[in-house]
Amino acid sequence: MTNGELPTILVVDDSPENLTVLSELLQPDYRVRAATSGEKALRVVASPPRPDIILLDVMMPGMDGYEVFSRLRADERTSDIPVIFVTAMDSTEAEIHGLDVGAVDYIAKPIVPSILRARVHTQLELKQARDWLKDQNTYLERELLRRMKENLVVQDVSIHALAHLAEIRDPETGNHLRRTQGYVRALAQRLRDHPRFAHFLTAHTIDLLVKSAPLHDIGKVGIPDHILLKPGKLTADEWEIMKTHAKLGSDAIEYAERDVDRPLEFLVLAKDIAHYHHERWDGTGYPDGLAGDDIPISARLMALADVFDALISPRVYKPPMAFHEARDIILAGRASHFDPDITDAFASTYDIFCEVARRYSENDEASSD
Repeated sequence: MTNGELPTILVVDDSPENLTVLSELLQPDYRVRAATSGEKALRVVASPPRPDIILLDVMMPGMDGYEVFSRLRADERTSDIPVIFVTAMDSTEAEIHGLDVGAVDYIAKPIVPSILRARVHTQLELKQARDWLKDQNTYLERELLRRMKENLVVQDVSIHALAHLAEIRDPETGNHLRRTQGYVRALAQRLRDHPRFAHFLTAHTIDLLVKSAPLHDIGKVGIPDHILLKPGKLTADEWEIMKTHAKLGSDAIEYAERDVDRPLEFLVLAKDIAHYHHERWDGTGYPDGLAGDDIPISARLMALADVFDALISPRVYKPPMAFHEARDIILAGRASHFDPDITDAFASTYDIFCEVARRYSENDEASSD
């Protein structure tokens, strides 16, 4: 029913006389459609205009009112149309049964016009209220989804803006952020069914990992230019300062977390990645010297992705390495630098790594095999 239109009522009764009486009682205020059998009623319901309410006789030859009602409820297109049973069976048991199966009301014959009109009016008002609430809920759900999408876009833009701060400080990294995202996704998807990782690498977590990956080197904004951009080898003291970027990054993300009411999953992962992606499987990494499974899975994935990209990328102090040479170094670090199962996943996704590296190469930055 649209604004300005009369509500439509379908009257179903095998008696033409009853149909005439009911139609005359209702037609001044409603558009009335009629059907003389259950089969015809189902055909009428399927054609426009759709009824806003159905007055359904119970005792009919062939398909009785209960069966018609059951079929209406089984069809999602008609399941929400309110039905009032109209019948000569005026026993309490019959009325209870009619209401139990799901009818909104039960009117006994002979019809009392004022009662019929009052009950129809009441049920139409209730339906109108339900439809309004349904429309409001639909609108709110769509609005919520729209705003969630907007928030995700803002979140992604903010992440890349923050990560780009570190990238600007180190201009040679180029598309490093996009490449490492691609590597992390490839490793995570390969390991999602692995017994050691399946509990962690859900589809949702993988998306968050990829979202968080660009923040792994955010701490480099705190490293002095004369160290970060030095063209030669760092001194021991300079190297100790360079290593602080891991904790500087996690501290910055932790500081950002204080501005939100509850922990954000992607920031939790980003903090772990930033802090621990230079740890090594054998415990010789930094900043905390963690080993084995004590290193967060997210950081173990990033560790391999980051090293591979560093090897194939040019730096002021070195040329880019060929993909196959970088692969051999990664595989040689199995169970020393890298988690052995993650290393095996790299071996099986090596072609994907190469594809990602070529797709996001900086001119001729990445050296192919």
